[in-house]
Amino acid sequence: MMNRRELVAAAGAATVVAGSRLALAAGTGGIEWRCTTQTAAWVSLPGAEWAAAGSDPFGRDVEVRLDRPQQTMVGFGGAFSEKGWEALRTLPEAQRAAVLDALFAPGEGPEAGLCFTLCRTPMGANDIARGWYSYDEVDGDFALDHFSVANDHETLIPFIREARARQPDLRLWASPWSPPTWMKTNRHYAMTPAWPGQPANGLKPDQVGKEGQDYFIQDDRYFDAYARYFRRYVEAYAEAGIPIGTVMPQNEFNSAQPFPSCCWTPAGLARFLPHLGREMEKVGVTLYFGTLERANADLLSRVMRDPAAGPLIRGVGVQWAGKGALPIIGDRHPDLAIWGSEQECGTGTNDWHYARYGWDLMKRYLLNGASAWQYWNMVMPTGGMSGWGWPQNALVTVDGPSGKVRFNPDFQVLRHLSHPVRPGARLLPAESFTGFENQLAFRNPDGGVVIVVQNEMAAPQLIRVKVGDRLLTARLPADSFNTFVVPGRLL
Repeated sequence: MMNRRELVAAAGAATVVAGSRLALAAGTGGIEWRCTTQTAAWVSLPGAEWAAAGSDPFGRDVEVRLDRPQQTMVGFGGAFSEKGWEALRTLPEAQRAAVLDALFAPGEGPEAGLCFTLCRTPMGANDIARGWYSYDEVDGDFALDHFSVANDHETLIPFIREARARQPDLRLWASPWSPPTWMKTNRHYAMTPAWPGQPANGLKPDQVGKEGQDYFIQDDRYFDAYARYFRRYVEAYAEAGIPIGTVMPQNEFNSAQPFPSCCWTPAGLARFLPHLGREMEKVGVTLYFGTLERANADLLSRVMRDPAAGPLIRGVGVQWAGKGALPIIGDRHPDLAIWGSEQECGTGTNDWHYARYGWDLMKRYLLNGASAWQYWNMVMPTGGMSGWGWPQNALVTVDGPSGKVRFNPDFQVLRHLSHPVRPGARLLPAESFTGFENQLAFRNPDGGVVIVVQNEMAAPQLIRVKVGDRLLTARLPADSFNTFVVPGRLL
């Protein structure tokens, strides 16, 4: 295990390749190199060489194709939650501000944080809520006379306001986990009984739901009320100074869960979406499909084929097992935006192993056309347990009694992408025929190029990356993530 000093010394050392010495001079060309290992995060390293590429096709390991820009990046972010805000509130004001800065504030150098620009927020209770609630639990209130977001003024709204104070251009999207219970056929927020060892959620045997059926009442009167419920939510948040730009009709519409959830069929969603689209048009909100949590692109395609619903959909949110449908979605629906809507939350280990898995997930989504990536819990208290018994990973863990804050490995790895890759960047192919398959490249709106590389090996690895007519050469530390930022003036 290397500490910071040893890491810098190793990366800056000369190396011998094919009998010739390559002097890896610190700061060559003004390229910034940041490296993270299991024991040292976001270290500024010397040793990146920037020189003419030459004509030898075997003198490179990777070629970044500046001539083939792919999808335009919308942004990176995470999900706001009630438990996250409650954890932050246990901290002294200055310490809480430092965590919020690390998530949202622009910055450079060693203080650089995640610079989130696109985040998710729940409509009503999700599994990271303090408990079940919706914005209108009065049975039969089709006029929504009792609609209220008062609960959110205690948790989600102040959390989002703090984020927007640091990132005024922060974009937001929302989805519900469950409609009000009176709009559901089983009249309960959940679909299945509590997991073993957890407190009962009150679901009766005749209320248990299952995948492949509609549990929202399939009636125009209910569709209309629910669509207006969405609009009232958007309007209430706008009154609080928080613009919601995009909505998705249902989180994980196939998943029957012991926490807030509601199963829909594609046919049921196709019936509802025209109602929702009319109301969202009134408030200037974009409609995305999702979130899709099955490796079955037909669930989306059936709705896209509906003549009333399909034309309303501008994108799709994909998460968990939905990743298996990514290639088919991109092939069938090339005009739809794809968002990675929720990184898999793990089981609360918050370790280096899972951070490496998170990188693999991001790479898979981005290489299959995703233009946005959403982490799940930005902040959780120590123990990281959802309200319904699922231990959760988080970017930041807060221990209220001691006041200690831990920036977890997921934070450190995500920073290698979310900090330097700006909204409007274009993904660039980073091709190799010599087995280098662990890199991503982007071109920022200012013309600069960002190259993110994992060395997954247990030994240092020399890499040579052709960018235009130049060659970037660096010796990557063992088991490391590396970000190189090449200023546009050098290209």
